[in-house]
Amino acid sequence: MNAIWLKIAAVIVAIVIIFVLITIFTSSPTEEPQQSEQPDKPRNFAQQVEADKEKFLTEPQPVEEKNQEPAIEDQNVPQQVQPVQQQPKPVEPVTLYFKELGEIEKIEAERLLNAAVPGRSIGRLPMTGFKMMVDSCRQIIKRWPESWYAYKAKQMLADMPERFQQRYNVTQEEMDLSMYAEPRTGTQPYTIKETR
Repeated sequence: MNAIWLKIAAVIVAIVIIFVLITIFTSSPTEEPQQSEQPDKPRNFAQQVEADKEKFLTEPQPVEEKNQEPAIEDQNVPQQVQPVQQQPKPVEPVTLYFKELGEIEKIEAERLLNAAVPGRSIGRLPMTGFKMMVDSCRQIIKRWPESWYAYKAKQMLADMPERFQQRYNVTQEEMDLSMYAEPRTGTQPYTIKETR
């Protein structure tokens, strides 16, 4: 009687080993991404959180008047020859127009934006969602639609994966950033370095 159970166990082990070997040999080898391909893309959750903070919590700079003449380079100084490499294009600043908020409104908007940015990072984890971010962004857009905070909230909603945009019924109006490109009454110009 014990010999039959040993034979059954041996057959099961053999089937499992054959299954594992078939899986190993038939699956395509996964290639690890090279580090030189995308140096700016964060690789782990902590780096993604820091990238989100940098992207969405960096405040715009007011536009300054350009009355200075460009400096003339000295003709006698030899130029260094740089090796031919494909260098990334520098990000050019964009001028956008925002309404200035009062001190109390600014504190409230910062509080909501500081809740939305971690909600964005948490939403990328498996088995989670973007609800906290979407709710905070909608409150910002509703209360201060012409502010820099609403611009960042709309940007976060637009950057969300499409399946989550559908799940939370994010409308095109909530993602539209075109109104900030043109001056409106009560707005001031600001310079922003876009990372998109």
